[in-house]
Amino acid sequence: MFDTILFPTDGSDGADAAFEHVLDLAEAHDATVYILTVADTTRDSVTQIRGQVIDALEREGARIVQEMAARASDRNVATVTEVLQGEPYSTIVDYAAVNDADVVVMPTHGRQGLERFLLGSTTERVVRRSDVPVLTLHPDGDGVRHPYRNVLVPTDGSDPAGAALDLAVNLSVAADAGLHLLSVVDVASLGIDVRADIAVESLEESAADVIDGATETASEAGVTPAATAIELGTSVARVVRSYVDDNDIDLVVVGTHGRTGFDRYVLGSVTEKLVRTAPVPVLTVRGTATP
Repeated sequence: MFDTILFPTDGSDGADAAFEHVLDLAEAHDATVYILTVADTTRDSVTQIRGQVIDALEREGARIVQEMAARASDRNVATVTEVLQGEPYSTIVDYAAVNDADVVVMPTHGRQGLERFLLGSTTERVVRRSDVPVLTLHPDGDGVRHPYRNVLVPTDGSDPAGAALDLAVNLSVAADAGLHLLSVVDVASLGIDVRADIAVESLEESAADVIDGATETASEAGVTPAATAIELGTSVARVVRSYVDDNDIDLVVVGTHGRTGFDRYVLGSVTEKLVRTAPVPVLTVRGTATP
């Protein structure tokens, strides 16, 4: 399913922990891992050594990719290494597209100072703009398990949510994992007016229709959801995180509109919050793209 995995890295501890998960995925899918560092040319990183202009970031990047390629070789995982100069997020997005990557894997934070190739903000920009699905995980590696046993799709019935569902179904089949479908009714803006109960009932009916449609889509692909749920709450992201904790979820798959400007996501800013705070990896899918 994932034949080509792109791993942009800055060599930080967070990237190091994420790379172990990349190798797990590569072994499971017999994939080739493209290891990329981006020397940020929007910063003043060039130094003079023996009369020649040498980019310190590029030199460090070469060391990083070589060390990671050696680790991959120890696990018989094929790699391609690359060190490029440019603006990190746009270079990553373009590289993923040119090399037909099936997924980009990135930690949510990076290193500061001279060796700062990737930042949390870079990961978020890649999530917003990449046509390739992006798997994000916390740099400490906590909450990361493979193979996946339970996969959650929070859905609002939108096209991006549908793309996320398609990918999650394929992952569930590949990993023999349970598929969980969740629709959250956000009651934060309803207030305490007597008509709020009527509004909640209407929203619950709409959520039930969304879950029924997602269940039908999964069933047509040969997957019977392990669980479906409709939850009420004043914070969609908080409800999703609670569901993750209560149901032993290993992966959340969610759609994003990939809009520019304010970069709003499907379900408002829920995807952004999940990328930052979910205790397990989050796989974001833009539009209708699937591997």
